Amino acid sequence: MKFTDGITNKLVGCFHNSSKFGNDNDDSYLSISNAQRILPVQSEDPVILQEEFTTIDTETTDRLPVQYSDNVVLVRVYGNKTDLLIDRKAETQNFQLLHTYGLAPSLYATFKNGLVYEYVPGITLNTESVLCPDIWPLVARRMAEMHRVVRKNGDAKPLPMIWKKTQSFLDLVPERFSDADKHKRVNGTFLPIGRLREEFNNLYKYLEALKSPIVFSHNDLLLGNVVYTKSKNAVNFIDYEYADYNFQAFDIGNHFAEMCGVDEVDYTRYPKREFQLEWLRVYLENYLQRNNIQNDDVEHLFVQVNQFALAAHIFWTVWSLLQAEHSTIDFDYVGYAFLRYNEYLARKEEFLSLTASKNNK
Repeated sequence: MKFTDGITNKLVGCFHNSSKFGNDNDDSYLSISNAQRILPVQSEDPVILQEEFTTIDTETTDRLPVQYSDNVVLVRVYGNKTDLLIDRKAETQNFQLLHTYGLAPSLYATFKNGLVYEYVPGITLNTESVLCPDIWPLVARRMAEMHRVVRKNGDAKPLPMIWKKTQSFLDLVPERFSDADKHKRVNGTFLPIGRLREEFNNLYKYLEALKSPIVFSHNDLLLGNVVYTKSKNAVNFIDYEYADYNFQAFDIGNHFAEMCGVDEVDYTRYPKREFQLEWLRVYLENYLQRNNIQNDDVEHLFVQVNQFALAAHIFWTVWSLLQAEHSTIDFDYVGYAFLRYNEYLARKEEFLSLTASKNNK
């Protein structure tokens, strides 16, 4: 039975004992509609257990994977043509990697167009709860922990996700959309795509010079990807489609931009300076593992984060254009592309003019 529709994938829950569901005393982020038994997704392709994952040295961390639920599994079915956007092999490896560090649930199986994984009890955040003083510090610490501890086998100097992914997306945006109405809407503003590529490349050169640390990042911390479990006083991040090495400031700036919502976007909700400074101080205390965080350090990160938020707007603009061409999900991707790009243009001068000395009290 289908529970939720995302704007990339579909999510289905399967459980064997409904009386145990939600016994954590938390509201579930899955909306169960009076169902006594949820049947697994039917697919022409058999579910194939993944036999080979990237080997992780468990001695690199003192954290153990958390067992969340033994009576519920989630089945995520990929959206149409999302393999153009996402490296599914890398996604399963990221799932396993983060689970090893205690930062993700168990991945049980993969099949041709989806995943089967462990259910994390709790509620996803919304535009109000993400500002709650009992919750936002948990998010800041969780992100800092991911950035601080996770290491992936591979290149010593990995290419930041925001560069390689945005370039690949730009390469895939068609110069003529198959839907005439969509093409009419995007033509002029986004087409030819070379103008948007030039805009991003110029911004990237500026951001790269900021020397933000490159860390293993989630890269998609919209509110629906943060699950709060009240009884454990904890948050967990879900969906690792875009997890990869990236600039530290991008992951934070992207999260701040996502505080404005997705279905009902309101950029007046973008977090105010005072809130950001508090959030960033908590983040740095965990990331640097010390309490005596200097104001200059917080101010420096504040500038970087807001400037990298501009890159997040362009990234999701290009993502939206690709989805508009290929996705079968009922969502106005063209409208969302305009929302993100217009916010980029509205904030560009303001954010790029920020300096740590200018903002330091």
